[in-house]
Amino acid sequence: MIATSTWSDALDLLGLDGVIQGLSLRSGSGGICGRAMTVKESIGEYESADFIPADFLDAIEPEVFLIVDSGGAAISTFGGLAAFTAVRRGVAGVAIDGACRDLEEIRGSGLWLASKHVTPRSGKRRIRVESVNVPVVFCGITISPGDFIAGDETGIIRIPAARFEEAVAIAEELTLRDAQFAEEIRQGQTFRAASSKLGHV
Repeated sequence: MIATSTWSDALDLLGLDGVIQGLSLRSGSGGICGRAMTVKESIGEYESADFIPADFLDAIEPEVFLIVDSGGAAISTFGGLAAFTAVRRGVAGVAIDGACRDLEEIRGSGLWLASKHVTPRSGKRRIRVESVNVPVVFCGITISPGDFIAGDETGIIRIPAARFEEAVAIAEELTLRDAQFAEEIRQGQTFRAASSKLGHV
């Protein structure tokens, strides 16, 4: 699995910004990657029936990375039952520009999930699902359905689908060079000497 730091370096070399800022990992561990499935929500005063997470939960396909744009609101759009459903449907991971709740249940499900907030406050009568699988501006980064999303304990990265082959080739080369650098250090080289020899930091 390619680390998000390496993905970020690859995007830098391509002149692309894909680092998603402001979220914290709440559940799960390790590196994951999947194609983006996007959800656009609005915040307001609604009827309870307007909050229908089934609109996106039942559309999850295996190994998608669910991206939920709640505009950063500290109102939960995702809880324990949603986590159980998402895991059963084979989701790779979930990122929420907003909030989740039922954290113990989410962690118990094994789901990889990052969010801006954790709160007990329900989305009922406060959140409405506007659309599924449309481009969203998520924590300042435009994400389109089908873009690649990578996540680990360091952060979350968006790799545009149209540039993925370029990005992955660079990221794989950087990963190899990191491994060579580490081997030089294990063999007794100084950091400066290894950097000079490999032309790599």
